[in-house]
Amino acid sequence: MKVGGGLLKCLADLDRVLATIASAALERRLLLLPGGGPFADAVRAADAQLHLSDDAAHWMAILAMDQYAHVLADRLQGSVLVVDPGEIAAAVDAGQIPILAPSRWLRHADPLPHSWDVTSDSIAAWIAGAVGARRLVLIKPSGASGADLVDPHFRHALPADVSSDVVAADRVEALASALDGG
Repeated sequence: MKVGGGLLKCLADLDRVLATIASAALERRLLLLPGGGPFADAVRAADAQLHLSDDAAHWMAILAMDQYAHVLADRLQGSVLVVDPGEIAAAVDAGQIPILAPSRWLRHADPLPHSWDVTSDSIAAWIAGAVGARRLVLIKPSGASGADLVDPHFRHALPADVSSDVVAADRVEALASALDGG
């Protein structure tokens, strides 16, 4: 599951989503991936002002995901911050909810184009394939709707054998249904 950074704009929504995730984790194996949210927005602003190279902006935005991962790990009881595939399995086996800070893994693998067309959505799609997930749920801020909810590269990054759902945070019942495969 990817928890969009835009949820930081409404902590009540974020906490409701995290409670749903905690409940779901009692019955299934989950991996949480952070969006970039205001941390990535700071990189976008710096890029607009400084005209960063695509490489610099890419890695800075991925580090922004790491920052949000720390926020999620701090707010979600029973979770643990992880940085590589081996730690994911160990956390799940220990009954914890792994939250991936992806920069180290992505720096090593470097699987995606360095462009603003690639956001945490595409990164989540690639990670889902890399860990053998069958389903990817992208959680967006309340009120999110429409066809352009994912970045332009998402469909290229999502493996054919991974299904995906986009759920707005104010639709917690839809989130529970998406977790159940519906």
